[in-house]
Amino acid sequence: MTMAHAAASRRSLLGHSYNLVGVVASLVILAWTLVAIFAPYIIPHPIGDIVDDDYFGPMRQGLWLGSDYLGRDMLSRVLMGARYTVGISLAAVCVACFSGVVLGMVAAVTGGWLDTCLSRFLDAMNSIPSKLFGLVVVAAVGSSIPVLILTLAVIYIPGAYRFARALAVNINTMDFMTVARVRGESTTYLIGSEILPNIIRPVLADFGLRFVFIVLLLSGLSFLGLGLQPPLADWGALVRENIGGLPFAAPAVIVPSLAIASLTISVNLLIDNLPQKIRDRDA
Repeated sequence: MTMAHAAASRRSLLGHSYNLVGVVASLVILAWTLVAIFAPYIIPHPIGDIVDDDYFGPMRQGLWLGSDYLGRDMLSRVLMGARYTVGISLAAVCVACFSGVVLGMVAAVTGGWLDTCLSRFLDAMNSIPSKLFGLVVVAAVGSSIPVLILTLAVIYIPGAYRFARALAVNINTMDFMTVARVRGESTTYLIGSEILPNIIRPVLADFGLRFVFIVLLLSGLSFLGLGLQPPLADWGALVRENIGGLPFAAPAVIVPSLAIASLTISVNLLIDNLPQKIRDRDA
């Protein structure tokens, strides 16, 4: 690609230069977000109704994504699945990143025994394989939506903590932090007014990556039968339900897989193509 084509592939908006790939990815994410919000109002059929006499029916008028293993409309189930996949993942990543970032900044500013205890405890949590931890907790407690959100959040708090602490430790050694301490500023002020504004951009990029990880882990748990239980279903559960249609290339098993891929790939592409002023803290 020539320099002229590279320059033409970017658009200026609010002082930032956006790559065309990033714009397309953001539109895909926005589309799935709107689907998740308005799914109950746009689905053509109730998700539990059997609307086809055949199972694993093909795409046709009235059943635009075919039917599943019971003859239910796949378009309705995929649209409602977006509500659970996006909603649960977004709630879990918000809890994980908020908790991890706050603990990381507190540990970096306070230091001493609090930093040591938090770091060692979360290191121990991080050493447990994420899928194994999720399987044990969900199998023992159940797979309700609150349990799934808390389980996924706990799994990713250690990573968010480590990332935020590493950034905060670097900021904590700078001269303006020393000046703030000499002025007698409180720990809350140091965290909220000095450290957080200087690490918020990379933290937001990390937020997007952890959202992708949580979507994939939730889909994996659902595929193993430990996610949402019938009649509710996220995209991973839809793949598991209709795995029998794989030899027939049934849309019922292909479409949920494509939905997972489109969301996760779009988030990754958006993060990779964020404007430098947003992506880099020193820009």
